[in-house]
Amino acid sequence: MDVTKRFGDVVAVNRNSLSVESGEFLSILGPSGCGKTTSLRMMAGFEQPSEGQVLIQGQDVTGVPAFRRPVNMVFQHYALFPHLSVADNVSYGLRQRKPKPSKPEIDKAVKEALAMVRLEGYEARRSYELSGGQQQRVALARALINRPAVLLLDEPLAALDRKLRREMQIELQNLQRDVGITFLLVTHDQEEALSMSDRVCVMREGRIVQTGSPRELYDKPVNRYVADFVGKSNFFEGPKPGTVTSVRPEMVEIAASAKALPEGVGVAVPVKILNRIFLGEHTEYRVANDRMGEFMVLSPRKSERGGGIFEIGDTAAAGWRPESALVLADA
Repeated sequence: MDVTKRFGDVVAVNRNSLSVESGEFLSILGPSGCGKTTSLRMMAGFEQPSEGQVLIQGQDVTGVPAFRRPVNMVFQHYALFPHLSVADNVSYGLRQRKPKPSKPEIDKAVKEALAMVRLEGYEARRSYELSGGQQQRVALARALINRPAVLLLDEPLAALDRKLRREMQIELQNLQRDVGITFLLVTHDQEEALSMSDRVCVMREGRIVQTGSPRELYDKPVNRYVADFVGKSNFFEGPKPGTVTSVRPEMVEIAASAKALPEGVGVAVPVKILNRIFLGEHTEYRVANDRMGEFMVLSPRKSERGGGIFEIGDTAAAGWRPESALVLADA
């Protein structure tokens, strides 16, 4: 609560308070250097706050070392022991306990942990014999075997390719629901945070800017920074000093002429097509208007099947419904 962390003259985390519900999946989202990893390390016990308290299950753990906290952490590069088997990697934490559990107890716990991450039968493998996704699951099993109150994840999917990362996002979400443990994820990937989390906390320069559900952050950002960081957005001059008008690209309609735009479009301007990027289910156009400047349009394929395909250099009309525009603080 009200936590500050300084490294010399640098304030990495600045008087932040964040409450996480039991069983919740919460992500801390922000660019490099915003303080998100430092926040996670203070929860883990690898760093201690310069000011404030860290509470876990209502208990003040400020000053308590990491190995005495009811948390486990999954790192970006997994930190598996290459000389140990999968079973020995997963059971490592159990084998450090005093008193040490019996071998049958450890074997049973390892089997259950590997079943949770769908790696039954992999006990004898070495980490270098596994794919990136399998290594990530071993790291998860090792963290979950101790049944921590909170599982901390430090960009655990960053090393995976895009397709595998998407598959693991779904698996992580399902796993969290199955085991019921509180998950706290740190990431700079907005898609990752939005797709998996119950709530997302957006940070900037050591401060929490906004916390809410993925839909709240996307539909009701508190300022330009959040709107720009969570998804894509077009920004135009606002109606008052210190404000901007934000319109998401998927809310912008495009047609050959203003008359061809859908009914209800209240703002329509002539545009020139500057770029076209094919994205599979959508086409992204960068267009320009003499008064409003350049902005983006995200057009679904079904619109193109109706004839709305534009080439670079074409003229067209773009517009949006008035309720699609948000007036936000520029700060």
